[in-house]
Amino acid sequence: MKERIPVSPGELVRALRRRWYVLVLAVLVAAVGALPVLRPDPTYLSSAIVVLKPPVTSTQPNQLANLQPPLAAVSYGVVQQLGSPAGAAELKAAGVTGTYRMTPRNSGTSVTPRHLIPSLQVQVEHTDAAAADASVRKIIEVYTRHLTDLQTQQGIPAASRMSVDLLVPPAAVARTHDKVRALAGVALVAGVGGMAAALWTDRALTRRNRRRRERADAGPQVPPVVPVETEHQIPLRFQDSHHSHSRPRSAKAESTRG
Repeated sequence: MKERIPVSPGELVRALRRRWYVLVLAVLVAAVGALPVLRPDPTYLSSAIVVLKPPVTSTQPNQLANLQPPLAAVSYGVVQQLGSPAGAAELKAAGVTGTYRMTPRNSGTSVTPRHLIPSLQVQVEHTDAAAADASVRKIIEVYTRHLTDLQTQQGIPAASRMSVDLLVPPAAVARTHDKVRALAGVALVAGVGGMAAALWTDRALTRRNRRRRERADAGPQVPPVVPVETEHQIPLRFQDSHHSHSRPRSAKAESTRG
């Protein structure tokens, strides 16, 4: 018969009380897992903002006042190139380390993004502040080189080329961690995992004990004893006929009269 899983609150509590040692083990594992949460490694976030500017013209000498959507499209295309596997390998070869993000300026919504402003935010998260700032600069260098190579391939004169301007230089700041939320997550995982492990252990041990009791109640199976014929013993197949011939005559007569 398949062992039934405790479903009522009373059965659940009794099963957990029987396997209290599993819950203690889960608490110890949770305590070990909470140590990195209480003492996390310091991380730093470096961020910079660059803008792709159009060339200076006679009608519009202020480049920042002439930021057109086509510039944003060009910048977004370069970002997609760097986001590809080949671009990731290029950034790694250039010395970029840590976790990086390149976010074009979104003038729309999260559902319908519109990249109409040619500004780009570059962020790098690293355990070392100097390495985070250096990685941001490397990303900007690779981004600028891609734009330069693109215009060189198109044969655009130097006076008519787009240029990259650094609006906000990279500056690493220490990131703060929400310890309360992290501890709550560890406690939730430990509680659910501990209860599941305790119930599974209780079910497995209960099934094993039930099988032991069934084997003990059945007892050992003793095979029937078969008598062994010896050379001085009358064979079993002749014993009946021997007894019938050896009865007294009076017994035979009485049986005949009856």
